[in-house]
Amino acid sequence: MREIVLDTETTGFEPSEGDRLVEIGGVELFNHVPTGRVYHQYINPQRSMPQSAFEVHGLGDDFLADKPLFAEVAEAFLDFIGDAKLVIHNAAFDMKFLNAELGWLGKPLLPMEQAIDTLAIARRKFPGSPASLDALCRRFGVDNSAREKHGALLDSEILAEVYLELIGGQQPGLELSSVQTPSTQNVDNGHLRARPRPAPLPSRVSEKEKAAHAAFVESLGQSALWRTVT
Repeated sequence: MREIVLDTETTGFEPSEGDRLVEIGGVELFNHVPTGRVYHQYINPQRSMPQSAFEVHGLGDDFLADKPLFAEVAEAFLDFIGDAKLVIHNAAFDMKFLNAELGWLGKPLLPMEQAIDTLAIARRKFPGSPASLDALCRRFGVDNSAREKHGALLDSEILAEVYLELIGGQQPGLELSSVQTPSTQNVDNGHLRARPRPAPLPSRVSEKEKAAHAAFVESLGQSALWRTVT
């Protein structure tokens, strides 16, 4: 199963008010294991950067001036994500911007069903607890010390670690097949659960050994500890 852990940075909160994408970062997972393939692109938004947004990600007008337009990188981005599930923290926000940019180019939009929202997963799993990316890093012990400002690729790498913890802390090499075989029918959401045997195993103690043990206990007298635990 192929997934892309994705993050974006923008000039603001609403594409309908003229806000644009300025950075996209993505990390490829295959069967919940990072493959080493990433996507990272800065984008010229063709507008000035509001100070409030600059304080979040530090991407200013001078830095973005020579970066490509979204129209120039859209095909490469779509080729990278393909039909993979998109793992996004607060997916509605990023999908809104991605689809606005795609819509302005007359390209097909990304269906919301393609997105996995880690914010929604965290809120279901830890109701009432903080569910920001930083809060989840603290909960799971994920190192986010390099996150002085938001950055799409860095945040994607951090989110990939958080996502794996949210779905059960699966480690490379421990992925479980989705095929229901006798060895995987006791899997519950990625966690193994105890399954009783249909019949108890036969005793490995022979009758001779049982008799020898009984004689040994008898030789210890009536106050022997063995008599209190058998």
